[in-house]
Amino acid sequence: MEKYSLYDDLVWRGLIKDTAGENLKEIIDKGGFTFYWGTDPTADSLHIGHYSSLLTAKRLAKAGNHPILLVGGATGLIGDPRPTAEREIISKETVQKNIAGIKKQVDEIFNGQAEIVNNYDWTKDMTLIDFLRDYGKYININYMLDKDIIHRRLETGITFAEFTYTLMQGYDFVHLFQEKNCIMQVEGSDQWGNITTGIDLIKKITGKDAYAFTMPLVLDKYGNKFGKSAGNALWLDLNKTSSYEIYQYLINSDDSLVIDYLKIYTFLSREDIEKLEKSNKEHPELREAHKALAREVITDLHGEKEYEKAKHISECLFTDKINELSSDDVIKSFSGVTTFDVKEDLNIVDFLVNNAICSSKREAREMISGNAISINNKKVSDLDTIVKKDMAIDSKVLLIRKGKKTYYIGLYK
Repeated sequence: MEKYSLYDDLVWRGLIKDTAGENLKEIIDKGGFTFYWGTDPTADSLHIGHYSSLLTAKRLAKAGNHPILLVGGATGLIGDPRPTAEREIISKETVQKNIAGIKKQVDEIFNGQAEIVNNYDWTKDMTLIDFLRDYGKYININYMLDKDIIHRRLETGITFAEFTYTLMQGYDFVHLFQEKNCIMQVEGSDQWGNITTGIDLIKKITGKDAYAFTMPLVLDKYGNKFGKSAGNALWLDLNKTSSYEIYQYLINSDDSLVIDYLKIYTFLSREDIEKLEKSNKEHPELREAHKALAREVITDLHGEKEYEKAKHISECLFTDKINELSSDDVIKSFSGVTTFDVKEDLNIVDFLVNNAICSSKREAREMISGNAISINNKKVSDLDTIVKKDMAIDSKVLLIRKGKKTYYIGLYK
């Protein structure tokens, strides 16, 4: 097996876009440095879109480098400028709750090996005058206006609070550089402008060089950020997104992108991924690459037991083995679908119309006659079928499918 340097491996996996520092490759391959990446606590859980940053940090940590996760207790109160509009301000109480959730997740994913810091700790006692004198004087307004995210917001308007965000993040890098000898920042490519502000501040204040690289944002075939489904994030918290939901998302990845996802989201070797790439081209129907992607991601996030559970649920839900599942398994697996209470026995046509599964009795009859309605994976073809409690899993749950992919859950109390 050919041995690749860490930097070359990161490049091969498509994890390096922008770089800062002339000898960045040498620094990364030599190892033994402290680096950081950051996230603002806008929710009490990270989602799969953050996962590429987490895994890149794990790759660096596995190579003997010290990882620091910066949770933005201060910057989260301001809000990183978005391309279109200002973020909603969230309360200090919500920020603290979110920080606790994120810390717990990162501790689990890194087995307690990542240092977690909060930028509120070193900003809360700094006065505005001190901030402007010690840091603001080093950054020219024209320099900030040239930042892509700020420049794009000038037409629609940007508040002073958002405008100063890049300087606040730059100050974070200076603080970690001086206090923890943190010489490198690793972020998604949308943070490049903020990263370079920090590097420039470090150079002007200390006269020393700092390093950074960004990762391309991971997109699906429609150009949407990876990890978004119908506008809803796939959360890393099991209570928010089940392993089954992650399994289904990954197993249905587009064939043209699944190899890229394997490079980004798994620790599989180059040789293993190249074998899966060959299989994906020659026998796409086997979906071996997709299965490997789901296995590696879920196992890394939640353990082998959760992966096996997700796989078993998937196998049962789409076969006649659905009754092997508990009602809780079905409910958790379809947490995002329309759910309604079932209060009485009804003819199938009335059942579909009364619960807004079909818009009219005519549509209901057409769907039934076309074998497009199933309850707990059994086709309903008889218009005289009565939907009763004894049809439900655990006498509690009815899983109704309309067409190929539209699901509903009926619950008996």
